[in-house]
Amino acid sequence: MSAVAVPTVDADIEKMLAEAFPQSSFVFQATIDQIPTYWISRSHSKEILSFLKTKYEMLFDLSAIDERMRTHREGMPASDFTVIYHLMSLTHRRDIRLKIALTEANLNVASIHQVYPNANWYEREVWDMFGVTFTGHPNLFRILLPSTWEGHALRKDHPARATEMPPFRMDDALQDKEQEALRFKPEQWGMKRKHGKTEFMFLNLGPNHPSVHGVFRIVLQLDGELIVDAVPEIGYHHRGAEKMAERQTWHSYIPYTDRIDYVGGVMNNLPYVMAVEKMAGITVPDRARVIRIMMAELFRISSHLVFYGTFAQDVGQMSPVFYMFSDRERLLRIVEAVTGGRMHPAWFRIGGVAQDLPEGWEAMVKDFIDWMPARLVDYEKMSMQNSILQQRTQGIGAYTSSEALDWGVTGPNLRATGFDFDMRRDRPYGGYDEFDFEVPVFQNGDCYDRARVRVAEIKESLKIIEQCLHNMPAGPYKADHPLTTPPPRERTMFDIETLIHHFLNVSWGPVIPAGECTMTIEATKGLNAYALTSDGGTNSYRTRIRTPSFPHLQQIPLISNGLMIADLIAIIASIDFVMADVDR
Repeated sequence: MSAVAVPTVDADIEKMLAEAFPQSSFVFQATIDQIPTYWISRSHSKEILSFLKTKYEMLFDLSAIDERMRTHREGMPASDFTVIYHLMSLTHRRDIRLKIALTEANLNVASIHQVYPNANWYEREVWDMFGVTFTGHPNLFRILLPSTWEGHALRKDHPARATEMPPFRMDDALQDKEQEALRFKPEQWGMKRKHGKTEFMFLNLGPNHPSVHGVFRIVLQLDGELIVDAVPEIGYHHRGAEKMAERQTWHSYIPYTDRIDYVGGVMNNLPYVMAVEKMAGITVPDRARVIRIMMAELFRISSHLVFYGTFAQDVGQMSPVFYMFSDRERLLRIVEAVTGGRMHPAWFRIGGVAQDLPEGWEAMVKDFIDWMPARLVDYEKMSMQNSILQQRTQGIGAYTSSEALDWGVTGPNLRATGFDFDMRRDRPYGGYDEFDFEVPVFQNGDCYDRARVRVAEIKESLKIIEQCLHNMPAGPYKADHPLTTPPPRERTMFDIETLIHHFLNVSWGPVIPAGECTMTIEATKGLNAYALTSDGGTNSYRTRIRTPSFPHLQQIPLISNGLMIADLIAIIASIDFVMADVDR
């Protein structure tokens, strides 16, 4: 059992907060992840967050938790619902977490969308899921659930299963109501139907359109072919992934994580199992850490090949996608040989990985890393040096580093603006500090440079995989700890106590000590984090999934207004997202 670690308090920030807001109280909370965490007053929340914006340039996440059934709340103020702000400074490599306690009778807090622009969607999500009202928000509509939905799904009293609800029936009246709810009303978004003698046209792009890469709708306000404004609409792919975590054991939830970024494979497992391991006090063996890194980088290449081919296809090139998907198939054969699965192997485990590497894995990996560099040279000539692709993407959809941080943009899309930050190098996790690789950075922040970053990252991932190949440690592939899952089966043959322990750990799941922990990784599309809350049980009390694609789509109106529809297609392609990563 692991005790809650007392984090190193950011004394400078705490002193500045106390001096700037002497009338407000700051209650410190110790957390397992050692992120400085303070409960702040609701009455001064906007002013405090405005003050901290100068120190923490990014609102990394904004979420909430229904505290009403939580038993382990030692040292925390009384709260029915808690709003949680996770701020991050990529420049100074530090985080801070702020919490606001709310009563069920007064679920109101000031909106901060004018402080951190990306708070707009996050606040809509918290209202949608918990019913917290953000006063001053311009469009506090549902964002993931249909506008006709009743209740707030992440409250503890909301059903988790369809069997807990009455049978669903749709008569003609209900169908008409649902159809009407889908009608776009420009006035709700502050749009005018005409200006002077110009009458604007409103065009639905999606949700069923090949260029929106999934069930994603963008309503465009057009003056001819010029985009005047755009309203992205998400939620068509929402499956309640965070709600599911509350009824799955810590171990049985791992396959659900695979389906978040569905081209990221085991990369999705990593922040989740690392957070559970941190709470349980599990030290992962060296061999398991290196295996994890190798498999994660293989999936980074797989994801980037999907991006590379579809990016070229969206701006008019047909051939590259066939070649690149062929190379991806070669990579997935390695994944299948190692894990038994392909896109969703769900192969990482609490404490390590599911099995040791199979015989002959070295030859397969070496063959791939020897094969791929020459292919990348061909693709560079075929695509990135193609004059038409360059004309379609250079100078299109550009934004600055400052704008990217305001909107919560991370990963390759941030590095394309010249901002040199990669979590693997700058805040290493899981053993990445033992590897030698470069972080590709480009300067223009446009569609073309967003592609260039990913192309260069494929080469760096090959370097990391080669180091894994030549420096794979010996030893166990899973920690010898009572809370690893599943525990070693061979030990069950010696005594009944071990057999019972194995049975309980597999069927009910391990009991993880109460506490809170957030783990963040450099995923294929940006920073991906799992914020887990344990109440000392066999499943999660609250699982928050912070994905990179969610804030990235929110930026579309900023970078597309004034351009043409064809430019928007290039912008969408260059963002590199999957809708499951957005909607969860």
